Order: sequence, then structure tokens, then C-alpha cells
Amino acid sequence: MAAVGAGGSTATAGPGAVSTVSLEPGTASAGNVKHLILFLHEAVLVQYVDTLKLAVPSLIYTLQNNLQYVAISNLPAATFQVTYQLKILTTALFSVLMLNRSLSRLQWASLLLLFTGVAIVQAQQAGGGSPRPLDQNPGAGLAAVVASCLSSGFAGVYFEKILKGSSGSVWLRNLQLGLFGTALGLVGLWWAEGTAVAHRGFFFGYTPAVWGVVLNQAFGGLLVAVVVKYADNILKGFATSLSIVLSTVASIRLFGFHLDPLFALGAGLVIGAVYLYSLPRSAKAIASASASAAASGPCIHQQPPGQPPPPQLSSHRGDLVTEPFLPKSVLVK
Repeated sequence: MAAVGAGGSTATAGPGAVSTVSLEPGTASAGNVKHLILFLHEAVLVQYVDTLKLAVPSLIYTLQNNLQYVAISNLPAATFQVTYQLKILTTALFSVLMLNRSLSRLQWASLLLLFTGVAIVQAQQAGGGSPRPLDQNPGAGLAAVVASCLSSGFAGVYFEKILKGSSGSVWLRNLQLGLFGTALGLVGLWWAEGTAVAHRGFFFGYTPAVWGVVLNQAFGGLLVAVVVKYADNILKGFATSLSIVLSTVASIRLFGFHLDPLFALGAGLVIGAVYLYSLPRSAKAIASASASAAASGPCIHQQPPGQPPPPQLSSHRGDLVTEPFLPKSVLVK
């Protein structure tokens, strides 16, 4: 789990007194430890109802991270990378159901293409198209990937809904997520390996390779903020496609993965689906979707009086409108 945004002027609201604290990075307040402690106490403890809302996505993200380890332990890296793109499908479906977001016909077609590509890759895996270690269970790996994609889609859309329905900044929400995630992770560790940790120490088994994975995950999480803030749709789709290609090449070089035509076809369909899904929608389609949403009823999240308008999520380029490629959840590790 990683931060997905930058801090700013934060106004917290909930039970009890209302506090407004400015905590811009680089200002005097940001360097004042006392102000920081008071702010965190107010935002996390006093406004505890607001904090508890983050327990749900935090629990799901913790479960998702563990499911990914189960999946990668039972599937080749390339197969896992391709199958894990189902998170695009689950996130899109949850966005439609929970946020009343509309998808274009091209996006629906790309999601169908994505599902077809993943199905072909899984058929190749089930058919034994490439050798695998005897201790791998493809069925368990597939179940773990599907569960991880479902949890990723739901948690991310739920998190996005919380962000849009409250005045807390993204960095504060990520701090709250981190608090719950750390606590839940420690409880799970103690439940599963408490005796071993007590006898051998917390960092037993942390080889250089393990530290490399930890640092890579942390660095990748920091990159998420840059991707969300600066990258456009096409670039995000290109990055996703490139990750599939690199995973396949690394699997061939490191693990002797066999690239057969069936896997290449499935992976190609997935890459094509990601590209099609990331294409910008026309301004006419966006206007039509907005009119349909307005006709269906009033907006759920009303802007509070005196608050600045929310940032626009679309950027216009001529007669094309580029919407956010994916909710932040899909980019969160």
C-alpha cells in the first residue's frame, strides 16, 4: 500500500469540535513537531468516526497483499502479471455500481477483450503449456489472483468514494490507511508466526533479496503519486503493457518460462485491451453521460458552502476529453 497524493490545507470534520489546520510541505507548520502532533491527534483520534471509515479498505488492502504472495507462489510471474490485469475489469465494474460512472462502448468492448485474453492465458496454464515447479498449484494461484482483483477493485472505489465525500486530504487518508494496515499486519504476523518471531526475532530471514523486494515495493509506491499526478491515459496504458512484456522476458531468462503461441495471443489481447480502455473519450460522449447522470437524480456528494470547487478530473485536448484512466486503487500496490 502506498501514498497516492500530496498534502495540502486540510479541514477535518466529525464528532466534536471542527479544526482547520494548514500543513503544507515546506512551510513552518510542516516542520513544527508540536503542531504536527496536535493535528494528528485531532484528525486521527478526536475525529475517530472519520478514521474508522478507513478500516474497511485498509483490511481489504492487507488481505490483497497477502493474496498476491499466494498467487505469485503458485503461478509463473508472466502468467500472474497478465491475469492480475483483471483488476481493471473489477475496478470498472465497482465504479459503475458504486460511483454511477459510465463507460463507453469501446471501454466495455475492451473489458470483454481483457477477459478473453486472461481466459486464454489461463487455458494455456491449465493445459501445461510450460513446465512448472511441482510445488505450484495453478488453481490456488488463479483463485488468489481473482480474489485479489476483486478486493483491489472494491477497496479502491470505496477509498475514492471516501475521498470525494470528505474534506480530508489524500495524504491524511493514506496515513490513516497505513495505521490500520500496520496494526492488522502485525496481528496477522503474530497469529501465524508469533512463536517463530519471539524465538528468532522480527528480522530473521531478511536476506539481501528480501530487502531488495521491500525497497522495490516502497519505491514503486512512491512512483504511484507521480504517475497519478503527471501521467496521462496513454502513458499509463503503455506502462501497464510494458510491465507485462518485461515480466515475460524476465520469466524466460530467470525461470525458463516457455512462451508458446497461446500465451502470446492471450497476452497480446490483454495489452490491446489496456490500450483501448485508455483511449480518450469524445467530448460528446462525456456530455451525454453527464446528462444521463443528471437525469437519473441529484448528485450524492454536494459541495459544502464556502468550500472551493473540486479539481477537475478531465483534461480537454481539442474535441477529446481524457478521463482518469483508472481509479487510484489500480495503481496502488
